[in-house]
Amino acid sequence: MLTLPNILTLSRIVAIPLLAWFLWWPGWATGYLLAFGLYCLMGVTDYFDGYLARTSGTVSKLGIFLDPIADKIMVAAVILVLAAQGVLTGPYVGDAHVIAGLVILMREIAVSGLREFLGPLQVSVPVSKLAKWKTTFQMVALGSLILGEGLPQWTTMFGAVEANVPHTVGLTTLWAAAVLTVVTGWDYLRVGLKHMD
Repeated sequence: MLTLPNILTLSRIVAIPLLAWFLWWPGWATGYLLAFGLYCLMGVTDYFDGYLARTSGTVSKLGIFLDPIADKIMVAAVILVLAAQGVLTGPYVGDAHVIAGLVILMREIAVSGLREFLGPLQVSVPVSKLAKWKTTFQMVALGSLILGEGLPQWTTMFGAVEANVPHTVGLTTLWAAAVLTVVTGWDYLRVGLKHMD
């Protein structure tokens, strides 16, 4: 059970409270830069735990169980803390950017429930290429939002509005992830509905 891939996965779960703590202090740019570094490190371990498990032939049931849970907990923690600290806000629509975060959270919960329902039926729900793009946009979005708080001086003019560049990239890619979340979530739901008669 304590293979290197599993240890990497567990390390991500253990690091989530520290990540949330760094994000909890709005205005503390150093904390957000530390959070960004930790977030990137967690992303690297997310790649390598799967890669090492496959290449070394140490894929385990524990790893298969923990890896998606670690990802979902991390994403949920970051979205919730950023929303609580008022980071998911921007020009024109204000706090409405929180809706994109909620869409992502609702989809993660719904798909997890769907997989649990389909598991006893021995129906697998493979990850589509579009879902991988959703994950990519999601990770870029959250990382950019964190970086924007760590680098408040990185601002430029967008039309008549002065905006932080990483923060604006984060909000844009968060909405892109939310759109893909709806599309891929519907694809998964269609598979599930076939087995709900």
